[in-house]
Amino acid sequence: MNKKIMWTLATLALTTVALSACTNDTKTTATSTTTTQSETKTSDSVDLNALDLPQLDKNVKADEDLVQLNTTDGAIKIKLFPKIAPKAVENFITHAKEGYYNNVTFHRVIEDFMIQSGDPKGDGTGGESIWGKGFEAETSNQLYHLNGALSMASSSAPDSLGSQFFIVQNHEDKSDGLAIQYYPQKIIDAYKDGGRPELDGKYAVFGQVIDGMDVVDKIAKEKVTTSETGENSKPVDPVKITSIEVLQEATEK
Repeated sequence: MNKKIMWTLATLALTTVALSACTNDTKTTATSTTTTQSETKTSDSVDLNALDLPQLDKNVKADEDLVQLNTTDGAIKIKLFPKIAPKAVENFITHAKEGYYNNVTFHRVIEDFMIQSGDPKGDGTGGESIWGKGFEAETSNQLYHLNGALSMASSSAPDSLGSQFFIVQNHEDKSDGLAIQYYPQKIIDAYKDGGRPELDGKYAVFGQVIDGMDVVDKIAKEKVTTSETGENSKPVDPVKITSIEVLQEATEK
């Protein structure tokens, strides 16, 4: 499958997920902390409310990375979770260090949903991982699509993660209907401040904005027009990532 088709599917898949209803069978129970899309875990269930939930703490711990996205609209600080999503973080950090994301635009913007970037072609059809091929999504019951979550974009095909990513942008209360057998209570409470729970278990969260959410909101409000796929998400004057600085690398693995 060529890249243009793959990322067209990515656009359609992500949009479809965003508009679909949130159902219980799309949530993952606490059978493990991290899985890939093709893995089935058989470990004993654990108490969801006993899990470490690093997105809820703005402090950057020794086992976390910290990056700063410098954009033409301002700076966004994001902490990353290499212990939970090692492949996604390694891919992102390596690309950042090598300047892969420099001058790349936010090519897809949907207010109250997300802002998407990471494609050097700038049209959603390009980009690749540091390994030159796609890799599997690392989904986890420790990480959720809360407002400000950093997650990997992918198509509906397995092993399709490359360089594209998105930041969740939605301040509406999304806690209603989230069952406690599928979500820790603290995450349900956090969804009162916004997010997109319907993406949980489908896309791989690997970071969380801890400063600069106002910049994310500003980018999300950029004027858009119809994209090649018929979606009202193509920025008229796209915001660029001028650079990504690595401010801290995890000292505890």
